[in-house]
Amino acid sequence: MPAPAPLPKKATNITLSADVLREAKALGINISQACDEFLRERVRREQERRWQADNAEFIAAYNRVVEEQGLPLADWRGF
Repeated sequence: MPAPAPLPKKATNITLSADVLREAKALGINISQACDEFLRERVRREQERRWQADNAEFIAAYNRVVEEQGLPLADWRGF
């Protein structure tokens, strides 16, 4: 199976605390990669939070139905 194609990257300017930047460089940390990984995870969490907020009413309604009527197709569950 071939490796996935790398995602396109875009140069940007960011401002970091000088002491943290100095320590990261001294430790050999790839600053771009670390920032990309952190921001990717932060974006994922924010998307999840917004999805939950946007769908909170439906989720609450569904949970009420399950509490009142049980799980759909529960009679046919094999576990």
